[in-house]
Amino acid sequence: MPRGDGTGSPWGSGSGTGRGAGKGVRGAGRMGGNRPGSGPGGNCICPSCGTEVPHQRGVPCYNLSCPQCGTKMVKE
Repeated sequence: MPRGDGTGSPWGSGSGTGRGAGKGVRGAGRMGGNRPGSGPGGNCICPSCGTEVPHQRGVPCYNLSCPQCGTKMVKE
């Protein structure tokens, strides 16, 4: 703990300062990573017939119906 006597962290990033896990550990962030459904790019795929359509930003794939068979789409 900084006490003004030169001891402790000068940046206040020690234990109990509310800075998360520390040590540079960071999550992938909102919608980050390489999991299915992550990020704005990719395609929407029909789980029934395999038809692919480009994913539109701001429109979840599960809100789209397949143009071939009408089944709800899923994110690639």
